[in-house]
Amino acid sequence: MGSELLSARLFLHRLAAKTPAGERRWLVAVSGGRDSMCLLHLTLQWGRENGVEVAAAHFNHRLRGETADRDEAFVRDFCRTHGVPFVRGEGDTRALAKHQGMTLEEAGRTLRYAFLERAASERGCRWILTAHHADDNAETMLLNLCRGTGSRGLAGIPQVRGQVARPLLRIPRREIEGYAARHGILYVEDETNSEDDAARNLLRHQVLPVLCQVNPRAVENMSRTAGILRGEGEAMDQAAAALAERARGTSRGLHISREALTAAPEAVAARAVLTLLERLCGHSQDLTAVDVGLVLVVARTDREGLEQRLSYGLRAYREGADVVISLPPPRLEPAPLRLGGTAEFGGWRVSLRETPGAGECFALCLPPLTPTTVTLWRREDRFRLLGSRGERSLKRLYAERGIRPCRRDTLPVLRAGEVPAAAAGVGVDARFTPVEGEKPVFVIFQQIERGE
Repeated sequence: MGSELLSARLFLHRLAAKTPAGERRWLVAVSGGRDSMCLLHLTLQWGRENGVEVAAAHFNHRLRGETADRDEAFVRDFCRTHGVPFVRGEGDTRALAKHQGMTLEEAGRTLRYAFLERAASERGCRWILTAHHADDNAETMLLNLCRGTGSRGLAGIPQVRGQVARPLLRIPRREIEGYAARHGILYVEDETNSEDDAARNLLRHQVLPVLCQVNPRAVENMSRTAGILRGEGEAMDQAAAALAERARGTSRGLHISREALTAAPEAVAARAVLTLLERLCGHSQDLTAVDVGLVLVVARTDREGLEQRLSYGLRAYREGADVVISLPPPRLEPAPLRLGGTAEFGGWRVSLRETPGAGECFALCLPPLTPTTVTLWRREDRFRLLGSRGERSLKRLYAERGIRPCRRDTLPVLRAGEVPAAAAGVGVDARFTPVEGEKPVFVIFQQIERGE
C-alpha cells in the first residue's frame, strides 16, 4: 500500500471534506522533478475519481539558464499531452535577493509563493498543493535545530498553512521513488540537488543517510515527532498569543510587563517574545533562540540599565516595570539651523534663539559665519565640559549620565561646522561656553510629544 501513497490519498479526502462543494478546482505546484510529478500524477488520478479539477503551475526562477527552460518545457508539454490546464510564471530571483538582502533560497521562495497565490486566485483554485515530503520535513527540522530553534522550529513544515497543503508530507522519499518506478512517471532532475554547496543539500546527502543507518525509520520518526510537537505547540501558541496581546506599542517599539513575562511558564514566555520580535520585523527568518533568550534575560534581571542587541538591529532593555523591544531609530540626515530658526529632528524640536526658551536650554557663543547643523552623535565626537580636566568622548558622557544606547541614538547634537557644540542631555562644550562680555545665543532642545 505504501507504493500507492495511501496516506496522501487519505489526506486529499480530508481536504475535500472541508472544501465547499463549489470550490472543486485545485492547483498543483510542479517543478518537473520526481516529487512534484508524482504529486501531479496522484492528484490527477484522485481528482478524476472525486470530481476535482486539477491545474498545474510552474515557476521559472531564472537561476539555471537552459536547464530551467528545459524544466518549464517538460512540464508544459506534459500538461498539453494530458489535457491539464497549465500556468507559468517567472521572476528574477538573484535581483530580489540582492535588493532585499535575502538568500537565493529565501528570494526564490518569496517569488514562487507569490506567483502560486496569484495563479490560484486567477483560476479560482481553493487549494495550492506542493510536493514537500517527510525527508524535506526532516531536513527543515535539522536546519532549525542547527540554527538554535525552539520547539516551533522543530515542528517542521506544517501540512496545511493558509491555502497551501502538502499531501506528501508524511511520506518518505523512498516511497515516492517506488511510486514513480511503479507508474513509469517521467521527470527531470535538478542538477543542483546533487551539489553539497548548500546547507540543505549537505543534510540531504551526508547527514540524513547516517541517521538512517542508526535507525532505518529515522525520517518517519522525525516526521511523527514534528506532528506531536506541532500539536503541543498549538496549545502553547494560544497561551503565548494571549500574553503577547498584553504588549502595547509606542513610537519606540513594544512594551510588555516584566512581571507578566517572568510569571509565565518559560516556554510560553519564549513564544510570546518570538511573536513580538516577528511583529516588529515582519517575519521570523533568522530570528533565533538566542534573540529570545536575551529578551528573557532582560526581563529576569534586576539591573535597570541592562540592554541587549538582537538580530535585525532590534534592542531589548528595561524601562521601569516594562521590558521594551525596540527597532533601531532611522538614520536622520543633518538638519541646517540658523539663528532665529527651528529644526525638527526625529522626535526633537531644536531652536537657536537670542533669548532663552522652554525646554533643555543652553547658552553658548558660536563663531561668526560658521554654519550650524543638527545631527546625531558620532563615534569620533569629543567633548569638554566646563570645569573638567580634559576631553572625553560624547559616548562616555552619555554613559555617565545613564543614557542608554538606544536613547543616545535619538538625541540631537548641535554642530558648529563639524565640531559638536552642544548636546541634548549633556550640555555645551567648553570651547563654546560664553565668557564675560560675550553676547550668547541659546540652543533649546525640546522633545516632541507624540501622544504616547
